[in-house]
Amino acid sequence: MPVRRDPSWDDLRVFLEVARTGKVTTAGRALGMDYTTVGRRIRALEESLGTLLFDKSKARGYEITVDGERLRAHAETMAAAADALRNEALDESRLLRGQVRIGTTEGFGNYFLAPQLARFQLRHPELRVDLLPVPRFVNLSKREADLAITIEPPKGGPYVCSKLSDYHLRLYATREYLLSHPAIATVDDLRGHDFIGYVDELVFSTELLYMSRIAPSERVKFRSTSVIAQYSAALEGGALAVLPCFLAAPDARLVPVLAREVVVTKSFWIYCHEDQRRLRRVQAVWDHVRVAVEANRSLLRGEASQMAFA
Repeated sequence: MPVRRDPSWDDLRVFLEVARTGKVTTAGRALGMDYTTVGRRIRALEESLGTLLFDKSKARGYEITVDGERLRAHAETMAAAADALRNEALDESRLLRGQVRIGTTEGFGNYFLAPQLARFQLRHPELRVDLLPVPRFVNLSKREADLAITIEPPKGGPYVCSKLSDYHLRLYATREYLLSHPAIATVDDLRGHDFIGYVDELVFSTELLYMSRIAPSERVKFRSTSVIAQYSAALEGGALAVLPCFLAAPDARLVPVLAREVVVTKSFWIYCHEDQRRLRRVQAVWDHVRVAVEANRSLLRGEASQMAFA
């Protein structure tokens, strides 16, 4: 019978990267290893633990097993502790190092956070910032990200959560559309117009189901799961769209319609795992986002058309 050895931290580090990416080639690039070395490390770890950590296939890559998920939870805790120890050793009071990954909604991520965080990263060249602007909730329990900024708070879990800010959405159209279609003076006038909106049955949050209060479903002629696609469609001048003010107000091609009568108010929330909150680099990004949002409350409400930088 072969003698099992205790798993090494190097093997666990490889395991975590494969668990996060699902591919040995991608994990190898991140770790500076070739894919055969990554595969060998995974096999060695499985042999040392006497269990299967991944189901492997050419079509789907490496899919983590139930035993793998159990190990992942422990390995993530070890990684966080190692990061905290490393940060102290690097004296992060003078220099931010390491990686911070932020998951957020695609409109806010692409049109607000991207420029704000790009400038922040330039001031901290040893810090790597990963921004994930996706039309879904990122899973912090699976460590898809260190920080999440979403349109509703988490329903539970070991998280530190705080409300960032309210933001407004308004009805927008191009000038060409307004000139070529019946005039809109009251909410009742909207009945004769076409709209752009979400695919209701595919939204990732019920917070996005606001169009039914503005237009009947049969008048929503173009639908998309992406707010950026809705924005691009609105620019073609064929229909009206309800868009976040921070996305539409800076674009001179779009004009607010019934700005006082049609206003949707939503909120952004920021949260992270309580263990991650103690890392200084995560704290620094958290604080910078709060300052950036505070400096742009008028943009988020649609009262300004230019972004301010902290």
